[in-house]
Amino acid sequence: MNYEQADRLKQIPPYLFVRLEKLSREKKAEGWDMIDFGIGDPDLSAPEEIVDEMCAQAHVNENQKYSSSQGDRSLRVAVADWYKKRFGLDIDPDTQVCITIGSKEAIFNISQAFVNVGETIIAPSPGYPVYSGASTLFNEAKCVKVPLRAEKDWLLDVDECPKGARMLYLNYPNNPTGATCDLAYLKKVYDWCQENDTILCYDAAYSEMCYDGYQAPSILEVGPDAIEFGSFSKTFCMTGFRLGYAVGHPDLIAGLTKCKGQIDSGAPSFIQRAGEKALSLYGPNGEAPECVTKNMEIFAERRRVLVEGLRELGYDCAMPKGTFYVWFNCGEPSFDFTQKMIDLGVIVTPGSGFGESADGYIRMAVTEPVERIRIALERMKRGSYQ
Repeated sequence: MNYEQADRLKQIPPYLFVRLEKLSREKKAEGWDMIDFGIGDPDLSAPEEIVDEMCAQAHVNENQKYSSSQGDRSLRVAVADWYKKRFGLDIDPDTQVCITIGSKEAIFNISQAFVNVGETIIAPSPGYPVYSGASTLFNEAKCVKVPLRAEKDWLLDVDECPKGARMLYLNYPNNPTGATCDLAYLKKVYDWCQENDTILCYDAAYSEMCYDGYQAPSILEVGPDAIEFGSFSKTFCMTGFRLGYAVGHPDLIAGLTKCKGQIDSGAPSFIQRAGEKALSLYGPNGEAPECVTKNMEIFAERRRVLVEGLRELGYDCAMPKGTFYVWFNCGEPSFDFTQKMIDLGVIVTPGSGFGESADGYIRMAVTEPVERIRIALERMKRGSYQ
């Protein structure tokens, strides 16, 4: 029997975090204390009231049945209400919202729904690997990676984008750089996509992970001809719940929903009820609930300690206003630096894993307590594991 993988699958490199996990696992098996700043998975717990709601709803017979590919209407209404409170937007829950199994599957499925063989997808580099990986290869599409640059504040420059592309992925607050943007910038990108008949896909998974008074805008504040992906994962530390949403133009939502109808049966209803509870915690004017602000204060302090520590070690490191990532130039090939850090018991993510143009950069997620961050910085200073 021949079990050779399909050519499209062969073209996808091993997922970066799988390689890091293997290296870390080998060290842990040797008894090493590994301090992990690698994968962006919050170490803080989901708020207790959300977990309690999920547990209670799991006992309801109706919530144990199949959901729908578009998601339960009650959560779609809750998402629309949240958009009204948070951004002042009027969203139709029946035509402009689709509930997703995390935002990752929607980022992939939107390309399945709208990109034809040979068409072009524009992806930022560095960027979330799904944009240039599965979204492109599984559609037999072409990918143009547009480099993000430090001198441009890590903002994608549409003047460098090819005209005639079918789809463009954009992501702010940005993974992996932590960069943020304003409405004026989003309008420039939106207008370019309108002029070039390019579908604008806005990944807003980190829209609520903001600091120092910054509030992330929605692409839909600029205009209706786009689709935006949101997630409960980072905002509410619910990564394992696998729950997100897509909001946007009715035709884009319809295509995404049709695609999902052939692939999944929707997120579990009892988890969707937990999502409703989470969004209901926001204030009438979009004020973040206490459980979110407390977590953001913790991440903000960790971010400060890590950035200041890296600066003391001689690295040029900006203080990010969004995400829970710290991004800096390590002064050598990314994976060489990553290997050195693993040998010190510190796990980081090489920038090259997010795009060739980011070789020489490192991403660190502040998913360790402050005292562990200080230990990691001391190991880096000594250049030894003790």
